[in-house]
Amino acid sequence: MLPDAEPPRKLENLERSAPKDKAVGTKAVTNSLKHVNHQAGPTRGAQALYRMNQKGGFDCPSCAWPDPDGERSRFEFCENGAKAIATESTKKRIRPEFFAKHSVAELAEQTDFWLNDAGRIATPMVLEKDGTHYQPISWDDAVALIAEELNATESPDEGIFYTSGRASNEAAFLYQLFVRQYGTNNLPDCSNMCHESSGAALKQTVGIGKGTVTLEDIETTDCLLVIGQNPGTNHPRMLTSMEQTVLKGGKIVSVNPLLETGLKAFSHPQKVSGILGRATPLASLHLPVRLNGDLPFLKGMLKCVLEAEAAAPGTVVDQDFIQTHTHGYDAFVSELADAQWSDLVEQSGLTEAQIRQAATVFIEAKEAITCWAMGLTQHHNAVETIREVVNLHLITGKIGRARSGLCPVRGHSNVQGDRTMGIWEKMPEAFLAALDKEFEFTSPRTHGYDTCEAIRAMHAGKARVFIGLGGNFLSASPDTHYTAAAMRRCQLTVHISTKLNRGHLVTGERALILPCLGRTETDHQKSGPQFVTVENSMGVVHSSEGRLEPASPDLLSETAIICRIAKATLGKQSTAPWQLFEDNYEHIRNSIEKVIPGFEDYNQRAKIPGGFYLPNAVKQRIFQTASGKAEMTINPLNPIQLEDDQLLLQTFRSHDQFNTTIYGTNDRYRGIKNERRVIFMNPEDMQARGIVAEQPVDITSHFEGETRTAELFLAIPYDTPKGCAAAYYPEANVLVPIAAQAAHSGTPTSKSVIVTVAAHS
Repeated sequence: MLPDAEPPRKLENLERSAPKDKAVGTKAVTNSLKHVNHQAGPTRGAQALYRMNQKGGFDCPSCAWPDPDGERSRFEFCENGAKAIATESTKKRIRPEFFAKHSVAELAEQTDFWLNDAGRIATPMVLEKDGTHYQPISWDDAVALIAEELNATESPDEGIFYTSGRASNEAAFLYQLFVRQYGTNNLPDCSNMCHESSGAALKQTVGIGKGTVTLEDIETTDCLLVIGQNPGTNHPRMLTSMEQTVLKGGKIVSVNPLLETGLKAFSHPQKVSGILGRATPLASLHLPVRLNGDLPFLKGMLKCVLEAEAAAPGTVVDQDFIQTHTHGYDAFVSELADAQWSDLVEQSGLTEAQIRQAATVFIEAKEAITCWAMGLTQHHNAVETIREVVNLHLITGKIGRARSGLCPVRGHSNVQGDRTMGIWEKMPEAFLAALDKEFEFTSPRTHGYDTCEAIRAMHAGKARVFIGLGGNFLSASPDTHYTAAAMRRCQLTVHISTKLNRGHLVTGERALILPCLGRTETDHQKSGPQFVTVENSMGVVHSSEGRLEPASPDLLSETAIICRIAKATLGKQSTAPWQLFEDNYEHIRNSIEKVIPGFEDYNQRAKIPGGFYLPNAVKQRIFQTASGKAEMTINPLNPIQLEDDQLLLQTFRSHDQFNTTIYGTNDRYRGIKNERRVIFMNPEDMQARGIVAEQPVDITSHFEGETRTAELFLAIPYDTPKGCAAAYYPEANVLVPIAAQAAHSGTPTSKSVIVTVAAHS
């Protein structure tokens, strides 16, 4: 019997309470310390926390929210960051005896929390063909096995090389170099599943697929439009900056189907007021937009801008900026005039008055910043929606100057740096040409597979080997059972990991787990201790150096693992100095400097406390597009049509998880404890279906005549717009069709899944 690809379908002992009215506070502090002390112990845990996100310390392996440029608190971390450090620096170890005791099938019966809580993987392990248990393997034999399988492919395109956002710049650069010297551009990464839509929209419209603001801009702007984002759970350190925005007179507008606790109020745990339980109100206006209603909402905002300009010419629309720096304004205005308020109201789920209220805040603000995350990027029309965000800033000129601009809030800690380093299936010619020159070879030019294309290729038997540099590919991907079937068709699956996850249990004919160092740990190579670098959401590149004793003497760094695989696979056909790269990471940074613009004097600048900013032409109002100007775009309404009994469901995180890593079962802010198999529903939708609170239900998704079912969830009445629902991933990923993707970006549409809900049979 094959191991199940889904988490166990069983219910726990649900405890439910009212959603919280403020975020963080002393509860977050005590919960952080509880996790750290339980996992790492007070001494090892304190050593890690003391250096976390400090200049000269190590970068949090959780989210990519930036650190202050200047002075920093000694407690520059959040609750989820502390949980990430606790689970990485844990005293628990997974040794060969663990795998001898537990078969792969038995491990698959455990929860994702249990798997993560089992401890750090201490030694390389192999699962042989038809094997039931992982067995220990030496590093030399593991690397030789990978080389054997890669060199047995009929074409390099039969290799899939995935990257999570955890990899350092140095590891990511070497990984893509190895893959391209191997002969393919098959470099799917976690960006394909999250912010690919942002990159596609921003690259087309403003010429760079990154944000255009700094942390200081966020904290001093007059208006912060937070749309499709839940900072309190996904980027908790952002709350400190949002508090500064409010205290300095700025207004925060929240646009999200749920009024999440992190946008209500923030109780700062490092202030006396926070310790005493007082909190700073954050969002002064909340708009409960319907799922996939953001595009009509933004069109309503833009209509208000044009109306205000007509009423007071020359005061709202920045005509000088438009004439000098943009292209496509007249066509944009013409299309917007055709949008009818009745359609915008119906499709957004908001009243015209609500949209006008938000527009007034944005218009009256001298400077404004829009932040967004997965709530915008994971829809069929995600790219169009983000382009409309850009239109809002272009028409008002609120871009390319201090305190105004665009801020896609990235997820995993170095996901942006990985893309800068070349982790992309279709890097531009300039990058490939520079790479070829530095290493004296010819990179493949044919575009590789993105994540969904890679899954389909494996499923069709077109891919033989899968290597994952970090992450939990199975659980992070859409259409869980389809993805599992795809993985099982590989000859070899390889995961470079620190902790056990479900992706290690659904494998190819043979499988390897290669345990690597964590961010907190000393990376000692032949030339001495090494540091690596990362890039945060604001384009700051800085060093990260762990100091803790490694969890096992058998661990290798990600960089060393890649170098050894490359040497064994490529042999003398590669001109890259793989052994030098492994021995001293300065050699890697020297090569990065020659290939990627903005990294001049990399080794020297990487040692600057706090790091350095990469060039961002938009900040100087230079737009590197085909026209040389910022592109105003036309983005037609394209609403999802639901049948009478259907709902639109979004997948999202619990407060007790980061991405697919489950730290516990307490979604404290939403009032859910001891249970993850829940679906949040509007009470009227529940009543219409004869469903009562906490009743077991089955959820079925519908896409192009296909259905997928997630069984045994508890229905939870919640304040969400009628017709909308929500459930945690990875449990709900089984519902997301592999073919349901955003136009232009290919991102899975995990925030707009058409479903029906019925009593569990």
